[in-house]
Amino acid sequence: MTQPTVIERARQHKHAYAGDEDRPLGTYTALVGLYAALGLGTLTTLARRRERLAPGDIALLSVATFKASRVLTKGTVTSPLRAPFTRFAGTSGPSELHEEMRVDGPRRAIGELLTCPFCLSQWIATSLAAGFFVAPRQTRAVTSVLTAVAGADFLQLLYAQAEQAAEG
Repeated sequence: MTQPTVIERARQHKHAYAGDEDRPLGTYTALVGLYAALGLGTLTTLARRRERLAPGDIALLSVATFKASRVLTKGTVTSPLRAPFTRFAGTSGPSELHEEMRVDGPRRAIGELLTCPFCLSQWIATSLAAGFFVAPRQTRAVTSVLTAVAGADFLQLLYAQAEQAAEG
């Protein structure tokens, strides 16, 4: 009796994990591999540097990551970027869309990434953090703008809430 091939074992694991559900584990694996390769490449490139992110840069990075992930995963204007992988399902908040990922394999996995702000945040934060070392002035400008927009959005929502409270 021969040993199962790597592909056969992967199929067995997929079936044991997902049963009859269509879970695109192969695409998830490819995405994790891509993230790991990009991250490792960045770390290798930056390993010799002794720079560290300042606390203020980490604060900018945090808020900018939040805002960028919301814009990219929920924004109405960015829906054409998600359209090949998602399907419009309605609105979900002020200037935000609710979309469902398409059902088939790779497009489903990418659609899940592109509709989940929590999932995409990891990719955005890693990219922006690398940007602070590769192009600090430009990255600081981008993160400052995203942070300002997040602050303005928060103030818009607060203002709307105050208006509603005053009316009734």
